Amino acid sequence: MSREAQASQAVQESHTVEKSTTAELAPGVVIPLIGLGTWPMTGEEATDAVARAITNGYRHIDTAENYGNEEAVGEGIRRSGITRGELFLTTKFNRQWHGRAGVREAFDAAARRLGTEYLDLFLIHWPNPAQGRFVEAAEGLTRLAEEGLITCWGVSNFKPAHLRELQAAGLEIPVNQVQIDPEHQQLDQLAFHREHGIATAAYSPLGRNGSFLSAPAVTGPAEEYGKTPAQMVLRWQVQSGRVAIPKSADDRRQRENLDVFGFALTEAEMAGIDALETGAPPRLDSDEFGH
Repeated sequence: MSREAQASQAVQESHTVEKSTTAELAPGVVIPLIGLGTWPMTGEEATDAVARAITNGYRHIDTAENYGNEEAVGEGIRRSGITRGELFLTTKFNRQWHGRAGVREAFDAAARRLGTEYLDLFLIHWPNPAQGRFVEAAEGLTRLAEEGLITCWGVSNFKPAHLRELQAAGLEIPVNQVQIDPEHQQLDQLAFHREHGIATAAYSPLGRNGSFLSAPAVTGPAEEYGKTPAQMVLRWQVQSGRVAIPKSADDRRQRENLDVFGFALTEAEMAGIDALETGAPPRLDSDEFGH
């Protein structure tokens, strides 16, 4: 197919593609598909980036206890002037709080640092399987949800084996936040998520070194649609059904990262980016690393 024919097909598909900017994690729980990642920003840098991101249209902010920036993120939210109910706020807690009672302490501390009465999404940051208490932590999270302190719970960096342990305890996992980019697609992980109805949130969705951003499978469509390579990859993420959480403190890039819903990649263009998969594992092994 010629590039002209592909462009024509893309235009036709863009009129029928689902243009929703949100997804449903659980009944009544709606999450914006593009969120602002805040690691490794701290202090005024984080505060300023969050405030400007909200002004630029972001309604989903992602942070974590271990980032050391929850206070700064909370200040950025207040500085933006946004009503709390308009914002989807995610944070994560460390292994010292794994356990039913510990999760409540983790919530109280996170809510205090962020200056909020509730969290939209509270995640177990790493499974820490050697500690052996992530099932108890998940059970604690379900109690927080029942009490209305959190809207939804989830996990991060959990492999299928860890997820099976949660399932064996009778828990349904709404979402797993894992490293996904065109070169690190974790295909077995994604297949498990699809099979069991677990939503996928992609952190580092544009990679760390960005080498694939110069691949023809990315730059070709970018030129065709008049978008940046980063926008192509983010469109690939959301069109694949994933939430994506890119980090940016730059106004232009923040706005570009949100501008990925008015067009659709063709099947061939999606397949081209899929083909960038290298089979490499994620940067950190969650059976060995955790905090």
